[in-house]
Amino acid sequence: MHLATPQETSSVRTFAQQLSSTRRGARLARLLAAGQLRAWPLSPSVAERAEQVVAELAANAALHGRVRGRDFRIALALDGVTGVLLVEVTDTRGDKAPDPNPAPDPDDESGRGLLLVDALADRWGTEPYPPSGKTVWAEFAPPSRHS
Repeated sequence: MHLATPQETSSVRTFAQQLSSTRRGARLARLLAAGQLRAWPLSPSVAERAEQVVAELAANAALHGRVRGRDFRIALALDGVTGVLLVEVTDTRGDKAPDPNPAPDPDDESGRGLLLVDALADRWGTEPYPPSGKTVWAEFAPPSRHS
């Protein structure tokens, strides 16, 4: 008699969309991400934080990462085993990397988006996206059961 060995299967849920590098594309990125995040088994706090991060990163992609005639891409991935949510926004301007330690002047009217990303995500960073772009990513861990 042969007994089957239990195997852990990794179920990763994914969503990706390419959008125009415009204000309208950035708004649509947030709306699409919000709908997808609400459809997945996520705590409301993780979904809300991730939605805000998508909004900031999509706005940055449309404003700072824009190359005329080229789109940006959002991608979401939820690891069904660990519960970790990954958000990625890829644009076509690899030469304009975000500052990992943003410190805008208090009188500046903009420049606080990455401060929000830093405050809302558990981890975030950037990677080159060859041949000429970059991906800004953010991770969100599930809420601790002991907190």
